[in-house]
Amino acid sequence: MDPITSLIDGTFRKSEGEGLEIRNPSDLTDIVGTWHPASDEDVRQAVSSAQRAFGEWSRRSGAERGQILFRAAEALERGGEATAQVASREMGKPIGEMRGEVARGVALFRYYAGDGTRQIGEVLPSQSADALLYTERRPRGPVLLITPWNFPVAIPIWKLAPALVFGNTVIWKPAESASATAAAVGRILLEAGLPSGVLQIVLGRGSDVGPRLLSSPEIRAVSFTGSRAVGRSVGRAAFEIGAPFQLEMGGKNPAIVLADADLDLASRLITSGALRSAGQKCTATSRVIVEKPVFSRLRDRLMDEMAAVRQGPAVEEDSYLGPVVSLTQKAGILEKIDRGVKGGGRLLLGPDPRNDLPEGAYVAPTLIEKSDPSGVLQEEEIFGPVVALFPAEDTTRALEMANAVPYGLSASLFTRDLDRALSYIKTIEAGLIRVNEESAGVEFQAPFGGVKESSYGPREQGRAAIDFYTETRTITIRPSR
Repeated sequence: MDPITSLIDGTFRKSEGEGLEIRNPSDLTDIVGTWHPASDEDVRQAVSSAQRAFGEWSRRSGAERGQILFRAAEALERGGEATAQVASREMGKPIGEMRGEVARGVALFRYYAGDGTRQIGEVLPSQSADALLYTERRPRGPVLLITPWNFPVAIPIWKLAPALVFGNTVIWKPAESASATAAAVGRILLEAGLPSGVLQIVLGRGSDVGPRLLSSPEIRAVSFTGSRAVGRSVGRAAFEIGAPFQLEMGGKNPAIVLADADLDLASRLITSGALRSAGQKCTATSRVIVEKPVFSRLRDRLMDEMAAVRQGPAVEEDSYLGPVVSLTQKAGILEKIDRGVKGGGRLLLGPDPRNDLPEGAYVAPTLIEKSDPSGVLQEEEIFGPVVALFPAEDTTRALEMANAVPYGLSASLFTRDLDRALSYIKTIEAGLIRVNEESAGVEFQAPFGGVKESSYGPREQGRAAIDFYTETRTITIRPSR
C-alpha cells in the first residue's frame, strides 16, 4: 500500500515526518499501511486552502453541490468492498458489519445530496403590507470535523455530507487508527468531482495537530465525536476562537428488563447491542438492569447468548465479534474489568479469548453480575464487549439506577406493558429512547444526540444537521418610494 498522507489543496501530500505503522488488530503481524502525520506547515496550508476555496464553493448552487454527493454515493457503492476490507483490517470491525456501515455511508451521501434542492429558508408575514420578510440559511465557512475510529466511514460521512452540501469547506481530522479509511473516503470525493481545497484531510495524533487546528481563527464551526475528556477540551478551544461547536461524547447506556418482558427477545437484542463492534459504540449496551422476579432467568439466557457468539478475525465472514481496536484499548478494558470484579462484581463470562486466535487485541464477551449499582461498572464508559448486570426491586428503582450517571445518550426498555413504556419515555434521561429495541443504532434521517454530558450543541443527522452547518439571516425588502 502507498504511504497514507494528508490531503491538502487537492493533493495527498507526504510530510517529512517519520511514518507510523497501522497494524491489523485481528492479526498484529499484518501491517495495513504506514501513515504520515501532518507538519505545522501542512496544518497552516490546510486551513489557508479551505479559506480560499470557500468563496467559490459557497457560490455554487445547492443542486450542483448535491450532484457531487450523488456521484460520491455511486463511487462509494462501486468501491464498497475495497473500502470495507481496508476499514475492517485497520480497526477490527467484522467484515459483515463493515459492509453494512459502507452501505450506510452510501445512503447518507444520497440523503444529503437531496438537501441541495430542499427548502433552506421561509417567507414570514411582515407588519408592513408592502415589505417582503424572509429568512435564508447560509454556510458558515471552513468547518473542522474531528472523527473517531469506531465508525470510520459512517460518522465522517454524516458530518461531511451536510457540511459540503450546505456550502461549507471542510478540514477533517480523522482518528489516526482510521487514517487509511479516511484516505479512501477522500479519494472517493475527489473522484466524484469535489474541487481542490474544498476538503482537507489532516492526519496526526489529536494531542498534536488538534490544538494547532483549534487555534486557527479561520475555523467557523467545530464538530467532534469522541471521549468526554477530549470533547470538553475541544469545546473550550472552539469557544476561544468564537466557533460554534457540537460535541458527541459517549454513553453508559442501560437496558431495562421488566418482569413482563419477552426474555428471549431481550437477551438477543442486549447481546447485539453490547457485542456488535466489540462494544465500541457510544450507543452500546453497557448496563442491564433487571426486575428481580426475572433476574435469574434473564441472566441465564444472556449467558447462553453471549457464550454462543463466535469471536474471530474481523475479515472472516462468520465472525460476530472481532478484536478491539488496539492493544492499548484492550489493556484499558481489562483494567476496568479487574476493578469491577474487585469492587464486588461476580465474573460470569470472559474476558479471556480462545487460545486459537491469532495474536491480536481480542477481549472475549464479558458478563459481570453486581448487586449494587456503584463503581466502574455503573459509572465509567468501558467501550468494550463488557456487560454489567444489576437487579432492581421495581420499575421505579430501575429508572433511578438508569439515570444515576452523568451520561444520557441511549436507553432501552423491554416490556409488554404500554403504560409502563410511556412512563419510561417520560422519565428516562436519554436523547435516544428505545422500547423493545437494542440501545445501539439510529436511523440516519432522524436526529442523533444525547443529554447531560453525552452531547452538547445541535443534533447531528437528519434535517437537524442544517441547524449546525448553516446560520440564519433575516432579510427585509421594501420598495423605494
